[in-house]
Amino acid sequence: MNTGQFPPPKQRGLLIHGIILLVLTVVVVVGFIQLTSADVGPAFLIWLLVALAAFVPIPFFAYRIFALYRGSYEIDRDSLAIRWGLRVEDIPLSDIEWMRPAEDLTNPLRLPALPMPGALLGIRRHPDLGSVEFIASDAKKLLIVATAKRVFVISPENPAGLTQTFARATELGSLAPAEAKSVYPSFIVSQAWESGIARYLWLSALFLNIGLFIWASLIIPTTPLVALGVQASGGALETVPSSQLIIFPVASLLLAVAGWIAGLYFYRWDRERTLALIVWGSSTFTSLLFLLAVLFIITTPV
Repeated sequence: MNTGQFPPPKQRGLLIHGIILLVLTVVVVVGFIQLTSADVGPAFLIWLLVALAAFVPIPFFAYRIFALYRGSYEIDRDSLAIRWGLRVEDIPLSDIEWMRPAEDLTNPLRLPALPMPGALLGIRRHPDLGSVEFIASDAKKLLIVATAKRVFVISPENPAGLTQTFARATELGSLAPAEAKSVYPSFIVSQAWESGIARYLWLSALFLNIGLFIWASLIIPTTPLVALGVQASGGALETVPSSQLIIFPVASLLLAVAGWIAGLYFYRWDRERTLALIVWGSSTFTSLLFLLAVLFIITTPV
């Protein structure tokens, strides 16, 4: 029997999301460079807003690339498993009422908000099916999986192959009772938030980065020059415009966000939760080091 993985189409989605991520990263880097050389004023504020606006969606698109790359639909005689990043849906075959292509519907499916190749994700209402959850990548290969509780829309590379495998698996019957499982990314966040240590580390990193941004924004207009260079033997410190202090809060925020996401990835498994706490603790400690670096710089006489 041909059971196994039926991956979604990935190439186009990975390419488009990769280009978007690359463009956003370039904008952030260019804005970062401009900030270090711009004088305090309208130009400095504009470049700061541009860099921040480009940075905000970077984790979003990075996660979408990760989710699509790891995305798969796996079927055997017991269950249909849907994996999409941190989203996990295990459906016992006995719970599936029917499976058919989306084009067979009398009323067409409406795609979720912000549909993009590689990321057809979200919930829509359908007049006949009710609530429909999309976990798909290609609008041309949509396959509907209906259960008693919810209807899912997936997009395997070979929809006919998956449908035929499901029919054969149903005829053969289950080898062992399967347990339904549904995990959302938000569940991982809420589960980690219940841990007092994780919550303390998250809030500490958050307040350290907010404080660093506020502090740098207060220092830059009032201090024209700061010493970032290395003192030569017997010489004076090399000074630069204070606007270059923006490097510290931006770099601290980048590392904090990356550490937070990496920690969530490890927190999914009980055996890796200590590693997740280490990652979050390292992010918090790094933010503290950036704060101390700014303190050292502004207290060093120019």
